[in-house]
Amino acid sequence: PVRATHRTVHRDASGAGRHMSGYVEGILIILAINVVFAYGAFLPLAAGQLNLGLAGFAAIGAYSSAYVGNVYEIPAAVAIPFGAFAAGFIALIVAVPVLRTRGIYLALATFALGQIVQATILNLGFVGGAAGYPVTEFIRLPFIAIFTVAVVALVSLLFGTRFGIAVTAVHDDERVADLMGIDVRAFQITAFVLGSAIAGIAGGLYAHHFSYIEAQYFNVSLSITIVLYVLLGGTQTVIGPLLGAAMFTLLPELLRGSAHWRYVVFAAGL
Repeated sequence: PVRATHRTVHRDASGAGRHMSGYVEGILIILAINVVFAYGAFLPLAAGQLNLGLAGFAAIGAYSSAYVGNVYEIPAAVAIPFGAFAAGFIALIVAVPVLRTRGIYLALATFALGQIVQATILNLGFVGGAAGYPVTEFIRLPFIAIFTVAVVALVSLLFGTRFGIAVTAVHDDERVADLMGIDVRAFQITAFVLGSAIAGIAGGLYAHHFSYIEAQYFNVSLSITIVLYVLLGGTQTVIGPLLGAAMFTLLPELLRGSAHWRYVVFAAGL
């Protein structure tokens, strides 16, 4: 009976270990997606722009990648970059009129843009409308981690070039940057488009991992949360979005899950 009891406890502990392994993987996936979201907000903020329409561009990326993946059976490795391209292309179209505004007017304009995207998707029957849209291909942590590392590396490399110097100068003082020969408008548009494309990547990762997307998820609350990641970590350091997203994602789980972690230690000891 003692051996049987031991086997039962060991089996339960192993099950708990597998459960916690899935829990940790889920948290890491959310963290990776949030990091990509954060870098989507970081680029325009680094150029002095507050983009509250990021959720809209994430929705474009999510629905575009999900649609081409479902209809044309394109693998996620191709569908997600396509979604990023679609988000960046839309951002390029709207950048010219939107970026004529400044300050609170820019924030309101991008907010309205995000609402327009959400309302449009809610009325598109071929992607499910308000009922949501299922996604056929499922991706796991290694796949998501590759995209996240690629985004972080890309932004880090960009800020090691003339682009990063110019964007920083534009953020500090547009007039001085213009006097120095920097094409302020071109760099602002570039930062806005690249940030929107990265938000599209995050949307595609979200869609293909959770296998179901709803337009209601991509609301202004999501945009504000993403911006807070960057504001917490810092808008003038490339590592800032990573730190901000990690703090916002992990700290609530650590505070909420102290009992879970004690269970992990108990299971590991068995």
